[in-house]
Amino acid sequence: MNQRVTLSVCLFAVALLAWPVRAGQPTPQERGWTIAEEADRRGSGFGDSIANLQMILRNRQGQTSKRQLRIRTLEVGREATKSLCIFDTPRDVKGTILLTHTHNHEDDNQWLYLPALRRVRRIAARNKSGSFMGSEFAYEDIATQELEKHTYKYIRDEVIDSNDCYVVERYPVDKANSGYSRQVVWIDKTEYRTWKADYYDRKGALLKTLTFRGYRRYLERFWRPREMNMVNHQTGKSTQLVWSEYAFATGQNEQDFERHKLTIIR
Repeated sequence: MNQRVTLSVCLFAVALLAWPVRAGQPTPQERGWTIAEEADRRGSGFGDSIANLQMILRNRQGQTSKRQLRIRTLEVGREATKSLCIFDTPRDVKGTILLTHTHNHEDDNQWLYLPALRRVRRIAARNKSGSFMGSEFAYEDIATQELEKHTYKYIRDEVIDSNDCYVVERYPVDKANSGYSRQVVWIDKTEYRTWKADYYDRKGALLKTLTFRGYRRYLERFWRPREMNMVNHQTGKSTQLVWSEYAFATGQNEQDFERHKLTIIR
């Protein structure tokens, strides 16, 4: 047997040995879904929570304005989440409330109560990519990111801020109404916390980057960040969120998150 034939036989044998291993490995899409599903599982099950939030808006020149909010959140089974964002300061936005009902398999519902007008305005699905109260967060960013609202693809492993992370792309299922063509998310391998997310606009250009800092664990299970910073690369503006005074199992129920209650919430 000559050298060329011997080499061909060896390569064929190696290929046969390797084939079953390759065939059994998940696709990037399957692996991305598995990572996102585990992150979702670890973040679920808290029941209800409240927290205080300071929102710091910075323009291109570095000038800042601050707002103080209260955030209330309620899980409704495994299919939905309801939340309230209640503005306390400054005076010109005091009493403004955003009510969000997110769903796994249908469109989210959002309503904005404007106290100066004593009017509740529904946020249409086509407007969810708009800025939330002048911040760099869109209405769709404020809504809980339910698992089924995206498809996923594992890209690579990468270390960020000393955290060994999976890097996963996610693509909105509702492409017509989302302001993003895709997002790239860094999720650590130990606790499945998100440390960074890049948002790409509908044309595929990098639009914003969101970073997370100061994670703390509550109830020996649920991780929450102290700071979130959203930078808009196209405008030079940014919005920083500083969280404090988390509390869980506060006794909230679905009636606390109904649209008709918006005019009487304090």
